Order: sequence, then structure tokens, then C-alpha cells
Amino acid sequence: MKTLIRRFTRTIAAVGLMALAGAFATLSASAQTASTAQRTKPTVVLVHGAFAESSSWDDVIRKLEAQHYPVIAAANPLRGVKSDAAYVAGVVDAVKGPVVLVGHSYGGSVISSAATGKNNVKALVFVAAFAPEAGESAADLAGKFPGSTLGPALAPPVALADGGKDLYILKNRFHDQFAADVPAAAARLMAATQRPIAESALGEPAGEPAWKTVPSWFIYGDGDKNIPPAAQAFMAQRAKSVKTVVVKGASHVVMTSKPDVVAKLIVEAASR
Repeated sequence: MKTLIRRFTRTIAAVGLMALAGAFATLSASAQTASTAQRTKPTVVLVHGAFAESSSWDDVIRKLEAQHYPVIAAANPLRGVKSDAAYVAGVVDAVKGPVVLVGHSYGGSVISSAATGKNNVKALVFVAAFAPEAGESAADLAGKFPGSTLGPALAPPVALADGGKDLYILKNRFHDQFAADVPAAAARLMAATQRPIAESALGEPAGEPAWKTVPSWFIYGDGDKNIPPAAQAFMAQRAKSVKTVVVKGASHVVMTSKPDVVAKLIVEAASR
């Protein structure tokens, strides 16, 4: 009887060990699958525009990272379309795997140029952004339709040692002009940390645009006072936008005021 009990006990132990090993194998396979899925997600490269900086994407970044997207918020130099695009192109070249390029405002001109000839850029997302044709400038497009009130909201240009000029938005005009749907306290911080753009950058003609060959998505607010909504609708239609989202009441910084909507569109572009 004792011999039978010992055999029974050993059999139960062996079965338990096999079940445990099977469970570990299943968990390991699941972890490997999840890791592989994460690696295959494209890297989202976010490019801010004039009078903003990388932190304007903070809430969008949180939402994208929650869905396991690798994210880079590039520090756009805001010195000129060609040189800024070369800088962003370097960021893209450093990424192993596919990239979704996202540009806000003047950053749209930058990503469209930076993506030209980059086989790993699978999508462009224009967030309240310029999408110029070759030879067009941001200033050309902003003035193509009525509605922009940026000019009177600018501070006197700051003279630079090289003879150029930097542009800022007046702090007391920043909230209403740039970020009307952002809480006042947050808008004050944004005004204090705004990055200036070289005046010449807004007038610099764009090169051959990537939106002619790379699928593009557009999102903007109908309360934008920097780039007239009519101009943005025109650019989206011209670029044969895969999807265009117009956010009712949103200001020029729709990525800050409505990060959930912006992140959702980026994920759509990344998942296509």
C-alpha cells in the first residue's frame, strides 16, 4: 500500500510540473508576441511649429505611449524650411523602422520637405499645419484666404546678430490669438516658453512636397486664428487627404486642447 501511495504522489507531482511548464511556455509566447507587436509599430515623430515647443505635444505623447507607440518630439530649430527639414530628416534617418511624421503649423512645411525621398516614412499628419506646394511659403498660404489675425498680435521683431529677425507673439495677445480654448493659466506658461521663428522662415519657398507621394491626414480647428480654416481645407483637399477632421471651436493648438482627437487620428494613420 505504501508503495502505491508513493507512486501516486510522484505521478501527481510530474503532472503538476508539466502543467506548470506549459503555463510558463504559454506566458513566454504571449510576451514575445506582445514584444514583436510593439516593435512593429511605427515611430511617431512630432514636429512643433512657430511660437510653440516640444511640450505642446505632451498629452498626445501620453496617449500614444499608452498604446505602445514609440514617440520622438523633435526640437524644431525654426530657422528656415530647408535647414529645419534637414534636421528633422536626420531624426528620421536615425529611426530603425517605419515612421509617421506629424507636423503642427509651420512644422507642416518642415515634415513635407523632410519626408521627401524617405522610404521609411509611411504617413504624414498635418495638425493645424501648412502643406505647401513647391515654391509656396507659409506666409503665402496664410494670406491666401481671409481670417488670420496673427500680424497685429506679433511683438516688434527682435534683431539678431546675423542681420535676421525673430518673431514672437505678444504675451498679452497669446491666449486669444494662439490658444483660446486652453485654460488661461496654461496659456500664460505657453506664452512664456514660446519659441521664436525667424521672420525669413515664414517667407521661404518650400521644395517638392512629400504629400504628393505619401498618404496624408489633416486635422484643424474651426476657431484657428493663425491659419485660416479655409486655407487648411484647401490644402487638405489639394493633398487628397485620406481623412480630414475639423474640430469645432478648437484653436490653433488643437494638439494641446484636444489631444485625444489628435492622437486618435495619428493612430489611424499609423495603423493603415
